[in-house]
Amino acid sequence: MTDPTTIQITGAAIFGLAVLHTFSTKFFEHLAHTRPNHAGLWHMLGEVEVVFGFWAMVLMFAMLGLAGTQEASQYLDSRNFTEPMFVFAIVVIAGSRAVLHMAKKGVSAIASLVPLKGGMAFYFVALSFIPLLGSFITEPAAMTLAAMMLRERIFGAGLSTKLKYATLGVLFVNVSIGGTLTSFAAPPVLMVAAKWNWDSWYMFSHFGWKAALAVFFNALVATLLFKRQLAHLPKASKSNDGEIPFGVLVVHMLFLAGVVTFAHHPAAFLGLFLFFIGFAQAYPKYQDSRLLLREGLLVAFFLAGLVVLGGQQQWWLEPLLRGMDSSTVYYGATALTAVTDNAALTYLGSLVEGMSDEFKYALVAGAVTGGGLTVIANAPNPAGFAILRNNFEDETIHPLGLFIAALPPTLVAIVAFRLL
Repeated sequence: MTDPTTIQITGAAIFGLAVLHTFSTKFFEHLAHTRPNHAGLWHMLGEVEVVFGFWAMVLMFAMLGLAGTQEASQYLDSRNFTEPMFVFAIVVIAGSRAVLHMAKKGVSAIASLVPLKGGMAFYFVALSFIPLLGSFITEPAAMTLAAMMLRERIFGAGLSTKLKYATLGVLFVNVSIGGTLTSFAAPPVLMVAAKWNWDSWYMFSHFGWKAALAVFFNALVATLLFKRQLAHLPKASKSNDGEIPFGVLVVHMLFLAGVVTFAHHPAAFLGLFLFFIGFAQAYPKYQDSRLLLREGLLVAFFLAGLVVLGGQQQWWLEPLLRGMDSSTVYYGATALTAVTDNAALTYLGSLVEGMSDEFKYALVAGAVTGGGLTVIANAPNPAGFAILRNNFEDETIHPLGLFIAALPPTLVAIVAFRLL
């Protein structure tokens, strides 16, 4: 291993500050209320979605000073921003009124078959079937749909803060592991599937069925734990969607399917996305008052910042992975995922040659297991965060509260992937 350069050390230090910043957003929101002269600045720094984009800017200024314009520009050009762009497009389309309408119909149909009282059936389905749906429509789309429906039925119903955090923890964990039924929907799986020849059958037989058991168990436990609050909610919500023509529903679903199909081709899916924006503008009465453009842009900004900062972490992450056996790498990946995106972690692991099949399994399983512990652990998490945070005190989700809430379902995932 060669000695790290000054830029690499600086990048690691700035990344550490960014991680620390994510755990300090509550402090900045407090400053916004106590220091009104600069409230706008403190509110901006209190936005978790802004954190990594802000520190990525700091890194680029540091690179300009240390290495000059040419090297800084070359580094920025070498980053792959496909995932942030895709998540932006899919969040906006999946959060549209027509797609949400279709998802509600599906959830209501399944919930009617679940023998639970009041809103318990909806809650169970939203935390189980929708995360598993992420294996087919991608995890960011599943996160957006689940968060939108939970915001309307659960988070907006004046229920306890404890229930909100528990719901968020289960949702984040279930989406992270629920995308492993196929080889194309979960970002950490996509990073290695082609290189390691993992097809969807391999994913289901080695990961998917275990993940499904853990997802259903987590959702059921959360439902039973809060049954007193949930049982008082109506079994089915009154839809305010009105009548949406069948043709409009079909067009929206085709746009969603098209963007998912071309998820790795930015020119294609961004072109489809622009056509979708045009269609939405042409038929505004079948849309909400606004599309989730702000939320989508914030999530994309967050992920783009993570891409920029993450590129300077390979020098210490890769040797760390090389020095682990399969058992250590599983728990190490679970822990490391909490402080770095799990897709970046599996990508770095794929660069290590000569790994055993057991090591490969442990790396990916650990990466998806820890994907719910923090907002930065899994690419879809910022989308759920952006949609749901307004329902928390001071419009802020405390990172420590999320970590504690996600720990029990994470332990369930550990049992599923390590003992089954």
